[in-house]
Amino acid sequence: MSLLKGTKVYSIFTGTCPVCQEESMYRQNNPYKLREVFEMHERCSNCGTKYKIEPSFFYGAMYVSYAVGVAFSVAAFIIAYVFLNATLLASFFTIVGTLIIFMPVIMRLSRNIWINFFFSYKKNSGKA
Repeated sequence: MSLLKGTKVYSIFTGTCPVCQEESMYRQNNPYKLREVFEMHERCSNCGTKYKIEPSFFYGAMYVSYAVGVAFSVAAFIIAYVFLNATLLASFFTIVGTLIIFMPVIMRLSRNIWINFFFSYKKNSGKA
């Protein structure tokens, strides 16, 4: 994954600061600790980037979450229906199960994608 450092893809999949990509934006790296899934640092300790630009900034991530959820659903359907030859009903339950199991991951990915719309990587953005 270090080959992708400096790209938005790296920041999205690792959950690191979109500007310096040196520190995780989240207080808890494990998204399955549900009480802390939304807990973020206020600023990056490396470059000082403020993550929450304005109040309710991450409400926009809900729209991204819809698209990410659809992508997970399509992937689950193709795996269940095409590759495993499941019935339509079984495929439906596979989609529902996938969305429930991956809900914390989808929420984090959506936030990561959303914040990367507004910030770009700067190679020498860390503290001197």
